[in-house]
Amino acid sequence: MPPYPLLLLPGLLCDARLWRDPAEALADVADIHHGDLTRDDSVAGMAARVLAAAPPVFALAALSMGGYVAFEILRQAPQRVAKLALLDTSARLDPPKRLAVRRAGLTMAESGRFAGVTRKLLPQLVHESRVDGTVGEEVMAMAQRVGRDAFLRQQRAIIGRPDSLPLLSAITVPTLLGVGEDDRMTLPEETRLMHERIPGAHLHVFARCGHLPPMEVPRETAAVLRDWLAAV
Repeated sequence: MPPYPLLLLPGLLCDARLWRDPAEALADVADIHHGDLTRDDSVAGMAARVLAAAPPVFALAALSMGGYVAFEILRQAPQRVAKLALLDTSARLDPPKRLAVRRAGLTMAESGRFAGVTRKLLPQLVHESRVDGTVGEEVMAMAQRVGRDAFLRQQRAIIGRPDSLPLLSAITVPTLLGVGEDDRMTLPEETRLMHERIPGAHLHVFARCGHLPPMEVPRETAAVLRDWLAAV
């Protein structure tokens, strides 16, 4: 069989580096496409841009902010999504404290104080064992590449996103839900809630992993995605 179209969506301040290693490992079974989530300030705009460049039908894998866009893709063009994988994301809106943190970060960046991902923030994104290693360095470099202007658009889109909880029970495609056991950014309970509400969804927990499994445990991520792609 020819490789199946696989569309990958990144998280906030992430680029194609996020998915690089799993994408390379899946090259024999997947025709990889990366969605651009840097140019729009709404999830509706992000989803429309991604759909305009995507194959007619595809498997869709998304992490964190990418998951918010994946839900919007399901609203705009559900017939084009053959399979769905959601990693370290949430269907719910941000609680007030999290929303306040986002707004504060937005205000700082608007005033010219954009720091990207700092070493202080890394423990929120990757497992403690990777903070001082190559993964931590590459996460910080990735955020700098994406940059301030894209960060502003992305945070505005995240703050303004719709609630996707009502969508979950209507998802009928084969769905994989994954989360890092030690994710501090999007707590595992958010993934378990989606697991309860999406019919037939499969749940995978990445041990000793934070918010970014494709970078932290790329081999395990690739193996889980391979099984998902192969499932009928």
